[in-house]
Amino acid sequence: MAVAGGWGSVGEMFITKILTFDMCQDGRRVHVIERDLTEPDRIVGELLQPGGYLKLIELGLEDYVKEIDAQCVLSYALFKDVRNTKLAYLLEKLHSDVAEQGAVTSLLEENGTVKVFNTKPSQVDVPSCFVGLVLENCQLPHPNHGHVILANPSPILFYPISSTEVRCLVDVPGQKVPSIASGEMANYLKTVVAPQIPPEIYDSFIAAIDKGSIRTMPNRSMPAAPDPTPGALLMGDAFNMRHPLTGGGMTVALSDIVVLRNLLKPLRNLHDASSLCMYLESFYTLWKPVASTINTLAGALYKVFSASPDQARNEMRQACFDCLSLGGVFSNGPIALLSGLNPRPLSLVALFAVAIYGVGRLMLPLPSPKRMWIGARLISGACGIILPIIKAEGVRQMFFPAAVPAYYRAPPA
Repeated sequence: MAVAGGWGSVGEMFITKILTFDMCQDGRRVHVIERDLTEPDRIVGELLQPGGYLKLIELGLEDYVKEIDAQCVLSYALFKDVRNTKLAYLLEKLHSDVAEQGAVTSLLEENGTVKVFNTKPSQVDVPSCFVGLVLENCQLPHPNHGHVILANPSPILFYPISSTEVRCLVDVPGQKVPSIASGEMANYLKTVVAPQIPPEIYDSFIAAIDKGSIRTMPNRSMPAAPDPTPGALLMGDAFNMRHPLTGGGMTVALSDIVVLRNLLKPLRNLHDASSLCMYLESFYTLWKPVASTINTLAGALYKVFSASPDQARNEMRQACFDCLSLGGVFSNGPIALLSGLNPRPLSLVALFAVAIYGVGRLMLPLPSPKRMWIGARLISGACGIILPIIKAEGVRQMFFPAAVPAYYRAPPA
């Protein structure tokens, strides 16, 4: 947001601080408006994928993960029933000057309409909620790995957040969760969830439930709906959200900052809001390929990893686990996408490869009409999961950004 004498940055503490630091390094004045600068107590933004860390290095901020007891997560371990497999990756601390609590007390209006933040509403989907716990002094089955349990009805996540703590996120489908106050949640976690987790962490899981510090949050998914407005630019979760199962939010946020930083570098005159707005339309095009790839992966994996009464969907779930368990070329593509190291839209073909693997497995040793029918439904189901997400993200912007006129916008004179 352009303000008198410089730029303004409002809300979303993580993006605000990183973007402000980068712009100040470039000699700009930035007005930061944030309601509260204390460390937020939330169960979001705890996992930074390797692709996001590379963006942090690109911004020159890699030191900010030091001396905060950050844990190195080497990759993921995937659990289903009694089997498990390890997957290999292919590879907040901020200093401040004087700061005070801030808030937006008024907005620029014209004819009774908020002018700066008047944006088109986006369709927000809430497929599930996360129930968060912190396990203390817990030894994970695979140290320095995130753990994904393909449980019923939906996945469970475990990952280290300090040298003594492990975060557990239990996915509960739907927008309503059992009541914490009445004890329904504790009973659900003990009777439905606990029997499905690895025995090594069972006692710590029960102890965390008994401690009572149970948190919940809705898992929102919202495709980006750009509405360029003179004087304002939406970024981060205010603009676009994806299911947090894959931990891609921080990578997308840092990618946002890198794209915007590169667009702002040649600018010095900020007074022509209309010309600036037209130029920054290119942000929404340049941003798209990386973000939409991570968004598509998150939405697709959540649906594949969740249990279903449909036999074809369960075959797809099993095929995904078996394919990733093979390692090598069978897992490199999906893991490169998951880690943010290869967030290119064409890499999403790896998801269809998993479906093809599932069909091939069904045809062995001999195909039968029933197996062929299930295989056809498996392919149809894979298309039904991935293609609507891609359509919502925008096919042309995602796969052919160079065909969008805004891609070629030049900086205003």
